[in-house]
Amino acid sequence: MTIFQGKATKKFTGGKLKAGRSKRRYELGREPTLTRIGPEARKVMRTMGGNSKSVLMRAEKANVYNPKDRTTKSVPIKTVKENPANPHYVQRNIMSRGTVIQTELGDARVTSRPGQDGVVNAVLL
Repeated sequence: MTIFQGKATKKFTGGKLKAGRSKRRYELGREPTLTRIGPEARKVMRTMGGNSKSVLMRAEKANVYNPKDRTTKSVPIKTVKENPANPHYVQRNIMSRGTVIQTELGDARVTSRPGQDGVVNAVLL
């Protein structure tokens, strides 16, 4: 199923909005990529203009930046502790931008968009 991201058919008052044209292919969206914890799995998707996007389906490691000694290490992810996008994502171990994950170095906040960027970057809290 596709998601339409164009203009709505209703005005904010509730009245009907007359369409100036039909839907366009570039107005279509896609289902959100819910990146989970597990053995690494990627999917390469075709995007606008024939470009490609590496989508991260599952991840087991994160690139964690330590602001105190300014080093970055690739460490295993233990679990998801907090997700401001959706509280139910914590139970399902789904990572998105802003998620607090538990790692071997401590708690870290995800700064990248795993479903869009294809990598989990985080900053130690």
